[in-house]
This record gives sequence, structure tokens and C-alpha cells, in this order.
Amino acid sequence: MNLSHLTSAIASLDLRSCLISRDGRMVFEHYRNSSITAETAKVNSCTKSVLSALICIAMDRGLLPEPHTPAAEFFPKLLTDPDPRKRDITLEHLLTMTAGLEWTEFGGIKSFPRMTRSEDWVDFVLSQPMAESPGRKMEYNSGVSQLLSAILARSCGMPTARFAELELFGPLGIEQYEWESDPQGIHTGGYGLKLRPGDLLSFGQLYLHRGRFGERQLISERQALRSVQPAIAASPPNRGCYAWHWWTDTFAEQGDEPAGGTFDYYYARGYGGQFVYVVPELRIVVVLTDDKRKRDRIPMHVFREIVAPALAARTD
Repeated sequence: MNLSHLTSAIASLDLRSCLISRDGRMVFEHYRNSSITAETAKVNSCTKSVLSALICIAMDRGLLPEPHTPAAEFFPKLLTDPDPRKRDITLEHLLTMTAGLEWTEFGGIKSFPRMTRSEDWVDFVLSQPMAESPGRKMEYNSGVSQLLSAILARSCGMPTARFAELELFGPLGIEQYEWESDPQGIHTGGYGLKLRPGDLLSFGQLYLHRGRFGERQLISERQALRSVQPAIAASPPNRGCYAWHWWTDTFAEQGDEPAGGTFDYYYARGYGGQFVYVVPELRIVVVLTDDKRKRDRIPMHVFREIVAPALAARTD
């Protein structure tokens, strides 16, 4: 690992924040200004990975059944749908976005905006026609995240955010947050959470340590590892694979010289430059956040093009 040139490179991008920790110790810390450390901001679809953690905790507590459980156990409407394939959708299909529902997040049929304009988001998602048999193809779908939040709230007997306070945020020391809800009061499963950069770092460290934070095992090691294992190839133009509401990929240095390092990683990803990367082999967590308007964003993959090469670089 060689971070000597990272300061100037990151500063030139004008990111909101860039944090890198190794073995729980901060080795790189950049904020656009000092006030950002205390300010919550939208993490957008990183919310999905937080929801994944809550689902894992609920499974560990026996509040949710095993991943192969049919979603119809929570939504009987699926049993009466004319398309029998809906009866085969499981919790794991929802977690891996392989439910098979006809969905285009943005563009095309604009499923996500249509959902947020509907009176009942859960009913909107359940009413979508099938495009594939469950398990065959990953299709990015914030609607299935909303189904998971509804399932979690119903199974735990409390709002998703309250369960997070008790079982995840509290133990991680997360005291400030905001979380949006749908018209029925169900917290948004696919986006809508606001956190501080340091909170995202703590969340990443929880996974680096296989569900353990400090002296507490918040997520069983079995569930923590299972949830970040590649489950299916990511749908184009995305690269890598998709796990339980986490993305996974591999970095390999390019060039004439032998590679200084190749490593696997998994990450939470939110629109507009919000990321939490976990690199188990290097014992590293990286948080990147941004808040620029679309026209002002850097047209590059900051982690793969700037941060990962520095992590993989040899110092000898």
C-alpha cells in the first residue's frame, strides 16, 4: 500500500469525503471542509446494504425465516396472481434482485419514479408483471428493497428505522440519521437514508470484521459472510456480481510490470458518488462521498482508477 500520492489526487476531485481505515485505524482522511464530519447527507442506494444488514440480524434473531422462504408467505397476493412464477419468488430472490419482475429503474418504463408516485409502493411492486422466472437474471430494482423493508417491519413488529436503532445504529454509535418513508410509513428500503461519512466507515468495519464491532457480534459470522458472496452476474452495464444488496468485484493492476496486487472486494453503492468498499484481504475499508450536481461530477471510477492502485502498490 502506498498512499503518498493520494492526497493531491483526491483533493483535485473535490470529493465531499474520502476515508480509508486499515485494521480499524484511520490511514487516510479527507473532507472538503471540517463541518462535513458532523453533517448527515444522503447515502442513496447504500441504504440497500444497510437494509441487508438488518435482514441478516433479523434472521439471526429468528424474526425472519431462511432465505429460501417464499415471499408469498408475507404477501398472499402473490398466490392469486395469474402468473404462477410469482409464487416461486423467495426472500433470497429479493435480496439478490433476481425476482424476475419486469422493471427498469430509470429510463425505459421508469419503474422507480412510477413507484414513488404511486399511493402504495408495495402494492405497485407486487403488481408488476414477470419478465423472467425467479433466479435467472439480476435486474436492479429498488422496488424489491421496499418489499424487504415491509417484510422486516412486519416481522419485527416495529418500523425498520427503530429496529436499526436497537440492533445496528446504537451498537455502531450512530446517533444522527434521517430515513424517508413511503405513504404507508414503511421506511424506504432502496434509498432515503442520511448518515455521516464516519458512520459509513463504522458500517464497513462491521463487515470487515465479519459482523463483529468491538466486543459485540451484531451479525453472525455465517450471515455476514453469506450476504457478501457473489450470487449472480451483475446486469450490464454494471460489472462484477451482485450479492445480498451488495456489489462484488475484483481489482487487478495492469501494466508491463508484474502486478503489485490483485484483490477481491465488495461494496455498497449509492447514486451520486456514495460508496463503502470493504477489502478483506488488505483489511481495509474505504468510504467515498460526494454531493455535486450531475454536470459537475468527475467522469471516472474513483476507487478503481485512483484508490485501488494505491492500495495495491508495493512500497519496496
